[in-house]
Amino acid sequence: RKRDRIGALLPMTGPALSQSKGHLSHQARWAIVVIFAIAMAWVEAASVFYIRALVDRIEPYQPDPLPINGALSNVELWREAATLVMIAAVGVLAGRTWRRRAGYAALVFGVWDVFYYVFLRLMTGWPKTLLDWDILFLLPLPWWGPVLAPVSIAVLMIVWGTLATGARDDASDGLFAWALASVGIVLALAVFMIDAWRALPDGRDAVLQVLPTTFNWPVFCIALLLMALPALHQVAFAVSAALPSTTPAGPR
Repeated sequence: RKRDRIGALLPMTGPALSQSKGHLSHQARWAIVVIFAIAMAWVEAASVFYIRALVDRIEPYQPDPLPINGALSNVELWREAATLVMIAAVGVLAGRTWRRRAGYAALVFGVWDVFYYVFLRLMTGWPKTLLDWDILFLLPLPWWGPVLAPVSIAVLMIVWGTLATGARDDASDGLFAWALASVGIVLALAVFMIDAWRALPDGRDAVLQVLPTTFNWPVFCIALLLMALPALHQVAFAVSAALPSTTPAGPR
C-alpha cells in the first residue's frame, strides 16, 4: 500500500503520460489526416471547376487547352504552389519523426488526388473514363497524362504513407530502394512533361497549345515499379520483424 501511495505521487510516464496530454493514437491521427485530405480534395475540385467553367474547358483535352493568361495564369500557378505548401505543413504537424512526416504528407497527397477526381466527376461528369487525358500540373511545365497515371501514383503514395506512419522507429530507411525510387520519379516526370518539353523551343504559346496523342505506358510502368520499392521495402521489414527470431544452437 505504501508503494501504491508513492506511485500515485510520482509523475506519470509512458502511455499514461501520452493519454494525460491528449496525444492521439496512430489510428486517430491517420483518420484525421485522411478526412482533411478528402475535404481539401473537394476544395481543389471546386476551384478547378470554377476555373474550367470560366474558360470553357470542363474537358481539358481540346484545342487551346490552356486559355489562361495574365493575372489568372499567375494566380493559378501560385495556387498550385500553395497546395504543395499545405500538404507539406500537414505532414510536419502530424508526424513525430521525419519518416512519419513524409509518410503523412504522402498520405495527404494520395488521398487528395484520388478524391479530387471523384469529386470532379460528381461536379462536372468528367472524367468519363480513367483513360481521359488531363493537365495534371503546370509547374514547371504542363504535365499531361491519362487520369489513370496520377491515380496509380496516388494509390502508391497512400500505401507507402500508411506503412511509413505506422512503422516502428527503428525501421530501416531502405536507402537503396529510395535511390531507385528517385530514378522512377524522374522517369515519371519525364513521361508527363515530354510533350511540353519538346514544344519549349517554340516558345510559351507553343507549350500552352500542346495536345499529346500518345502516352508512354511502358516507361511509366517501369517508373511506377521503381517508385513502389520503398513501400515493398517497408512491407519486407515489417514481415521480417514479425517473424520469430531463431538463434542457432551452440556446440554441446
